[in-house]
Amino acid sequence: MSPSLEGQTIGKYRVLEALGRGGMAQVYRAYHPQLDRYVAIKVLRSDLVEHEEFLARFRREAHAVSGLRHPNIVQVFDFDVQDENYYMVMELLEGDTLRARLNEYRARGERMPLPEVLRILTDVLNGLEYAHSEGIIHRDIKPANIMLTKRGQAVLTDFGIAQIVGATQYTVSGALMGTLSYMAPEQGLKGHCDSRSDIYSLGIVFFEMLTGYTPFDADTPLAILMKHLNDPLPLPSQMDPALPGALEHIVLKALSKDPDDRFQSAAEMASALQQAGESGVPAGPRPLVPPPGGFPSPAVFSGTSRQQIVDKAFAEKDTDFDIRQPTSSRPTDSNVLTALPVDRLDKSPRIHILMGVFGGLGAILLFNMLATMVLVYTRLNVYERGWAFEVFLVAGFLAAITWGTQKAGVLVPTIILMGNAVLLAYCSITGRWVDWLFLWMLEPLIVALAVIPSVSMIRRPDQASLARAGGMIAAALAFVLAGSTCGLGLFAKLLFP
Repeated sequence: MSPSLEGQTIGKYRVLEALGRGGMAQVYRAYHPQLDRYVAIKVLRSDLVEHEEFLARFRREAHAVSGLRHPNIVQVFDFDVQDENYYMVMELLEGDTLRARLNEYRARGERMPLPEVLRILTDVLNGLEYAHSEGIIHRDIKPANIMLTKRGQAVLTDFGIAQIVGATQYTVSGALMGTLSYMAPEQGLKGHCDSRSDIYSLGIVFFEMLTGYTPFDADTPLAILMKHLNDPLPLPSQMDPALPGALEHIVLKALSKDPDDRFQSAAEMASALQQAGESGVPAGPRPLVPPPGGFPSPAVFSGTSRQQIVDKAFAEKDTDFDIRQPTSSRPTDSNVLTALPVDRLDKSPRIHILMGVFGGLGAILLFNMLATMVLVYTRLNVYERGWAFEVFLVAGFLAAITWGTQKAGVLVPTIILMGNAVLLAYCSITGRWVDWLFLWMLEPLIVALAVIPSVSMIRRPDQASLARAGGMIAAALAFVLAGSTCGLGLFAKLLFP
């Protein structure tokens, strides 16, 4: 976490106070003495900019973003770097985020009135159409990035931040840039997006404004992404039969999984929205109605509605911060803009990998020390009949690696080794090596038992947790079989000296 810049001077601006923190930056209120103007300064997280080419890319993308001039896009005044702090200076907007506004309605048990929904969405679409015409894609449209000014205007913020940071090493390493609950399928799957990806993200925002919740939610980030890719969209009319069919049609079209089936431009979607508004929409209050099966997850509150939460522990888990609400808490939810590696969305601490490696090696050393002690003190050679326990130990070592790295693919050689160790233990203990004439036919079965469950785990959204559990079970089983092989080997040595 970067140290606070309060009280310092950055460029021409005197930093006054922290306004909020997001997944990628810290926002401050600052003052320009020469112009007598208050501004908002967004300082990018230092761990996101440790790249040799970042400065050049930052200036190139910043130049394009600062050229945007539209009433529905926040004005950017300046971009620069000072003491390794990459920052952008924007106009200071007085108002709340759309996230805070939606949370206030939730706190009252209501949904946003439809005329307000149409007005906000029309403003955002106007800003998007202009930005897209200038060749700029937002990449991270969500309620927290839409400001509602005191004049009743919706203004898009954070244009270009995902573009600037996403263009660095995070994309070349296969990571995702964006907020998963609002991310288009092609953006989450391949990291590629265009103007139609912004249409999809705005469609998720539209769905949330109409219903009070996002359509796809799950316990892990990867599971959310899989739902965007595979799950059918819940129909808003199933929750609210009074919802005008024209609005539902717009939502369904905007949220088509194939970009070619969506609105091809923000102007096209705005036109459809205008036609729906001209046909008339109910103007009264709309109660908050849970979807079939209940809400997918507890509502997240921010802004002034946070004061109404009795459970302070739950309040601290809020992940969307109102730019007008100073806070020092760091977001921890999966819905924060961040870099999420595709193959390790459920990352475990690095110490688990070391524990897996040293745990497996320690078990191998321990078993061999015990076998040596038995040989020294009893003159019974465990290795003569029970040498197959060594193969079990190698399988246990690989299983421990699986637990530490959470990679289900490592289970394939683990299970193959364990299956062969069982066959070798049988032959070495009984001395019936002639049985290999038919036991070799079990090898395809052993390979199938190794590959099928491992591939199934890899395809599951919760692959990491399944791999961890599978590794623990396989390691325990391998070490138990190793001990059993030692015992049976000694018993066979006593019976058949």
